[in-house]
Amino acid sequence: MQQEFITVTFNRTKIAIRCADILYVIMSDDYCTIHMFDESVYRCRMTLKELKKQLNEGFMEVKRGCMIAVSAISEIGDKILLSNGEEICYTKRKKRALREELQKKQEFMIAKISKEKLPLTPEEYGKYYKICDALPFAFTDIEMVFDKEKKAVDWIFRYGNEALATFEKLPLDKMIGSSFSSLFSNMDSKWLQGYERATLYGETLEIIDYSPEIDTNLKIICFPTFPGHCGCILFNADKMRYIKDGNNLVRWIIVSMKK
Repeated sequence: MQQEFITVTFNRTKIAIRCADILYVIMSDDYCTIHMFDESVYRCRMTLKELKKQLNEGFMEVKRGCMIAVSAISEIGDKILLSNGEEICYTKRKKRALREELQKKQEFMIAKISKEKLPLTPEEYGKYYKICDALPFAFTDIEMVFDKEKKAVDWIFRYGNEALATFEKLPLDKMIGSSFSSLFSNMDSKWLQGYERATLYGETLEIIDYSPEIDTNLKIICFPTFPGHCGCILFNADKMRYIKDGNNLVRWIIVSMKK
């Protein structure tokens, strides 16, 4: 299980650093330089083995001694583009494997979020899903709306990150707390069946279809979160690249926040 904090010695004093605040870490001999989201930097004495043990599955080793937070990676191209605009070099021969690992880790990071305590206000949802704010792909938690026959008829946006606002072409403050049908008069009911199954039966589903609401081909991964809710990860299916690997067709999802 991933630890919430790592303990390091900085300026001869032991301090606890929250893992969610770490952007990336660079090792040099037995020292590590920890770069934070707020641009602060800590240089500490620690071995690579000790570092890996503390950071766990929330980070990826893109080259020996360089660990990057999964939530900070926007794209893996010629270099690794981070959400703050920085670019990091990596081991190019591992490009394909790193892209696959990134997708799996990003999906797992959201899917493993606890379902025990239901937030009650937009502020509580925002605090609960804070780790998702900087993710380079669209993510939302939606509350399903059912009719008297217990059939899903709509949903309400309870949380969304900035990538979702870019994806849907709507400001977050307009989406959060609003039903989908009130935002999109051309709502297509086909999405309801998948979200209903995820919410009621605890299924994790992959949906690939055209969205008339935003005129985009979508790939959506939906899964249960809280009772009556499901989480959705959204990708632009037109930005998926297909690469031949021997006799197999390997599908990669390239997520880019570049405008």
